[in-house]
Amino acid sequence: MHYTFHQLRIFARIASLGSITKAAEELHLSQPAISIQLKNFQEQFEIPLTEIVGKKLYLTDFGREILAFAEKILDQASELDQVMQSYKGHLVGRINIAIVSTGKYVMPYLLTDFLKEHPAVEFEIDVTNKERVVESLEANSIDFALVSLVPEHLKTQSIPILKNSMHLIGAYDPKWKHKELSPADLQNIQLIFREQGSGTRQMMERFLSQRHIVLQKKLELTSNEAVKQAIMANLGYSIMPLIGIRNELANKQLMIVPMKGLPIHTTWRIIWLKGKKHSPAVKAFLDYLREHKQSISRKHFGLQDINP
Repeated sequence: MHYTFHQLRIFARIASLGSITKAAEELHLSQPAISIQLKNFQEQFEIPLTEIVGKKLYLTDFGREILAFAEKILDQASELDQVMQSYKGHLVGRINIAIVSTGKYVMPYLLTDFLKEHPAVEFEIDVTNKERVVESLEANSIDFALVSLVPEHLKTQSIPILKNSMHLIGAYDPKWKHKELSPADLQNIQLIFREQGSGTRQMMERFLSQRHIVLQKKLELTSNEAVKQAIMANLGYSIMPLIGIRNELANKQLMIVPMKGLPIHTTWRIIWLKGKKHSPAVKAFLDYLREHKQSISRKHFGLQDINP
């Protein structure tokens, strides 16, 4: 066989996108050039790698086997290049991260100075809910994740980054300054929930369940931004992290409503599967976080140091 890395990359992208046209666009090549490379690659095997059904391209069972080998070869080649560059004093590579949606208020501050020092390192960040973050971890399709709740069923290693606290939040109203609610009072107000699979929702439901609170009225939204806007529009209240509403609290658009049993305290952590082999770029970033997490926490979030 005389396949090339170029052919492996093309085959892998076609397989991932399920389309020669989309692969050509992504790789900035012409469609005929992509088709020729795919044809030359497939001709090296006696068994078909792809098939066309209803004008759509699919991998055969054998094609999926070849794809798995192709991805391993490409990953190893990328790792080899990163090792070579590191010996030359240049840190390169791609870091794949999944973060829960509230983590978007944290992650950028973890990247800023690292990228200034290592501009050749690329980050690919998937912002989603906790359920999908855990799925990415289980599939080993990411290098690490940023979460505030560590999945108990997975064996992971972690770096604690900063403290996280969740309070009952409402639209600004001076009447709440000198009044403390009890959890039972939640039965008389509209409580806004995140969607199923959200870590924030999980913590809210745990808080309510532990206190045997059954709600009759409930509004469900799919992002913290949507919840924040709904609260400011006086549609209800929510138990949510302070990390994403600091400006609204300072501007008196939102406020913490005192409630017995709150806040709920968790910790933002970078987590990865135990025993995972990291690339030089990932190792460098994790080492950077271990060294600088305290200063990042104080500088950008005004939070006290956190210990493991």
